[in-house]
Amino acid sequence: MKDIVRDGNKVLRQQAKQVKFPLSAEDKKLAEDMMEYLEVSQDPELCAKYKLRAGVGLAAPQVGVSEMMAAVLVPNDFEGEGEPIFKDVIINPVILSSSVQRCAITEGEGCLSVDEDVPGFIHRAARITLKYQDVEGTEHTVRLKNYPAIVCQHEIDHLHGTLFYDHVDKENPFSKVDNDLFIE
Repeated sequence: MKDIVRDGNKVLRQQAKQVKFPLSAEDKKLAEDMMEYLEVSQDPELCAKYKLRAGVGLAAPQVGVSEMMAAVLVPNDFEGEGEPIFKDVIINPVILSSSVQRCAITEGEGCLSVDEDVPGFIHRAARITLKYQDVEGTEHTVRLKNYPAIVCQHEIDHLHGTLFYDHVDKENPFSKVDNDLFIE
């Protein structure tokens, strides 16, 4: 956690730079380290041992690198059983399309870079089509829905200098939108 940049650091508000391929040794290490953090943080024993906060996504700006790269690890469940729903390092990601239907997490979103709890719903697209490159430079186009879609949108926001609480309605933080899907 000591390497996670905290809210208030200017790197979190910058537009990240495109990543060039082939990846440099530094960028390969960054990708490996970010995914390793997520893997370790999702293991309850290791999380406690290293005093980490569990995470499902970590963007390069959150570790002080203003590049278009984020690690995403959405487990199949929260007991660590089964294959992850989505696991990859997404590089130069672009959302090609998004649904009109919105969704939000019932308890709101959190962030490894934001230490305080910020109450309110963050309404995001319930489904997205995401295009990105992996660490080898291979291009992928995937359709994600509900929680994995929320996680990727949250991480992509980091690459554009946006934090989750920027999406909270300041006047009515728990406002609901017609046909919103709420995810527990």
